[in-house]
Amino acid sequence: MTRLKVIFAIISLLALSACQTDQPTPEALHSTPLAALPMNTSFQLPTPISDAVIEDADAEYLLLTNVYERSAPSVVNIEVIAAEEDSNILDLGRGSGFVYDTEGHIITNAHVVAAAQSIQITFNNGFVAEAEVVGTDAYSDLAVLNVRVDAERLFPVTLADSNQIRVGQRAIAIGNPFGLASSMTVGIVSGLGRQLPSASLINTQLAAFSNPSIIQVDTDINPGNSGGPLLNSHGEVIGVNTAIRTESGVFQGVGFAIPANTVRRVVPELIENQKVDYPWIGISAPPESSNLSVAALADPLDLPVNAGVLVTAINEDSPADKAGLLPGSRLVQIRGSSLCIGGDIIVAVDNNYVRGIDELLAYLVMNSSPGDVVNLLVVRGNDTFEIPLTLESRPTGAIGVAKDNCS
Repeated sequence: MTRLKVIFAIISLLALSACQTDQPTPEALHSTPLAALPMNTSFQLPTPISDAVIEDADAEYLLLTNVYERSAPSVVNIEVIAAEEDSNILDLGRGSGFVYDTEGHIITNAHVVAAAQSIQITFNNGFVAEAEVVGTDAYSDLAVLNVRVDAERLFPVTLADSNQIRVGQRAIAIGNPFGLASSMTVGIVSGLGRQLPSASLINTQLAAFSNPSIIQVDTDINPGNSGGPLLNSHGEVIGVNTAIRTESGVFQGVGFAIPANTVRRVVPELIENQKVDYPWIGISAPPESSNLSVAALADPLDLPVNAGVLVTAINEDSPADKAGLLPGSRLVQIRGSSLCIGGDIIVAVDNNYVRGIDELLAYLVMNSSPGDVVNLLVVRGNDTFEIPLTLESRPTGAIGVAKDNCS
């Protein structure tokens, strides 16, 4: 080997030795043995929640299940044949109903059985029976049917006191929406004291008469639910499902039910007389929904009271006319409407104060009959006094002309 090659070899060895002393040894990189590191080699499922927690969470659903199982046998499906031709059914309507007593009386809506030629009832267990109409009442939209079956097949409902209902309470509907038998939906009572004209009276002169105590709910009510029960958490009937407010034909969050106390008032009379005789007073007043109530007008019109019924007009030869009530006498323009004011303001009936026309009508419907004498507490100008008024039956035909002193 030449001297130059020897020198080059020595330099290469020295450089390699210097590079190796600057790097850590492999053992220094693994100061902890690999076998000693923790390894998650299997997936562990969460521990199940205790039965006590599950039972607490499911308590509401257990309640609803219990209400359904106790109430569904009382609910029936109603099929109405309204027209037939050459043994072919031309018009078939459907609705719901419920058993009222063990004598075979079934409650439903008047509009469900309107113009019925034949009615078929299907019970929860599938048993089918023919029914006949006992009586209908267009004002409350209630009807009573009768089926001739053994009492053992009948499971009557229990009616609640609908005067005790409060907004926010649970509202459970059982019925046959879209023909789907024994369906349950749940919501809350979202309003009370609504006024709802009967569907059969709309666009007629008698549409002025309506039930002023309607219950509003957000419970799903769809076609086929009409006539079925609205229940509380005890399984008691608080109302009869009757209508929805919709632009599409299906439920959109606002449903209505006839209160149970109206059922108490109307049904026994329908069973006995096939019709209901309502009391009539014969006055006109702004509807409370129009923002023209006494409460809304008290400040801008400087009224002497801030609640009551503002009498704007009186029907000729009506009980109010005969008792001497005075209609409005001065025309004013307010909130885009013409209003005849200056007439009597009714603030109480039989010592029960009323905030508006709805409460007055509700009191008369539920607590009086034609021929009864009621005492109206009336404010006239700066004077307050009582006027006795003898109630008459609601007209079944044309109503006397409503008159005022503004014309």
